[in-house]
Amino acid sequence: MIVLIDADSLIWSSCYKQKETPEDSGYHNIEEAKDKYNEVVMKIINTIEVDHEVDKVITFAGARGNFRKQISKTYKANRIDREVPPILNELQDYVKEQYQSKQGYGVETDDLVATYWTNLTDTFGRDEVIIVSIDKDYLQFPATIYNYERKTLVTINEIDAHRNFYTQMLVGDVADNVKGVKGCGVKCAEKTLSNLTSKYSMSRSVYELYMKAYKGKANIKYRENYSLLRLRVDCINN
Repeated sequence: MIVLIDADSLIWSSCYKQKETPEDSGYHNIEEAKDKYNEVVMKIINTIEVDHEVDKVITFAGARGNFRKQISKTYKANRIDREVPPILNELQDYVKEQYQSKQGYGVETDDLVATYWTNLTDTFGRDEVIIVSIDKDYLQFPATIYNYERKTLVTINEIDAHRNFYTQMLVGDVADNVKGVKGCGVKCAEKTLSNLTSKYSMSRSVYELYMKAYKGKANIKYRENYSLLRLRVDCINN
């Protein structure tokens, strides 16, 4: 089994600790953060090894640049004022040195993971690759995914993968500040997509709702959101 770890969120969370006093910064020092990161990674691998023989672990973290911000100026604009842990860069450097983490340039970490997943599953089969992440964006692939926060291992089938993606196209993505179809939430998406059994029928139904919502700008908005929400699988050399 080849394990692909999207370590961005794990690195971020490893910087934090519970405040012991009101004056406490809430951040670990770098050595504590390293220990926390190493401990969680070990637990993840041990959990997976209960049912799967792990042959290789590939870590991904710290992407630089993001082509999506050229597509939409509002993409992830809601994160601009978020406070960055003071040891974040140092911990990223540690993971890069200790775990030989792979870094994307001009793309996001999950694009690089998606690219590796596509290439590895084409070579070894989908049953031989696990993605480790808490990011819901990977649900757009027929992949096996381990969520280390929920401690769940799920395998997405082909139709559900399409349905997950087109649900995002309708609902949007609050975390990334991507607006979908106004007034269409999860229940609307379920009603639209639940009985559809092909990628074509889903894309057609979703586009029809874009037409109703955006009128003459439907094609532009649909293409923009598709580019923002669809993970790339062609950035192996980035």
